[in-house]
Amino acid sequence: MTESIETSDRKPIKFSEKLEMIAELWQPRVIAEMNDYQFKLVRIEGDFIWHDHPETDETFIVLDGILRIDFRDGSVQIGPGEMFVVPRGVEHKPFAESEVRMLLIEPRGVLNTGHAGGERTAQNDRWI
Repeated sequence: MTESIETSDRKPIKFSEKLEMIAELWQPRVIAEMNDYQFKLVRIEGDFIWHDHPETDETFIVLDGILRIDFRDGSVQIGPGEMFVVPRGVEHKPFAESEVRMLLIEPRGVLNTGHAGGERTAQNDRWI
């Protein structure tokens, strides 16, 4: 038997409205879940830290701005309407010269800094 969605839950999620609710940079906020995966919106600017996610891939979807993801052997640039999947275990470092607004897709419980930790580590499961 398939579970039905409550009538009150049948509303689209508007990225622009949710992004306006995020004041801090580098602090992803969960907007939805599908199975064990979370969809997180985040605003970033500047340099992040080198890190990896040994247990999972990480998907970046740029909504606004230009994101550069640095790797030890090069980089990739992602613009609005584009996405990139960083494979599990690959060390990377996001960078945004000016503000980037994006959607991240990753399993529930994944820390934004992987096992690197530090002051940029965001609290998990913060919903907006």
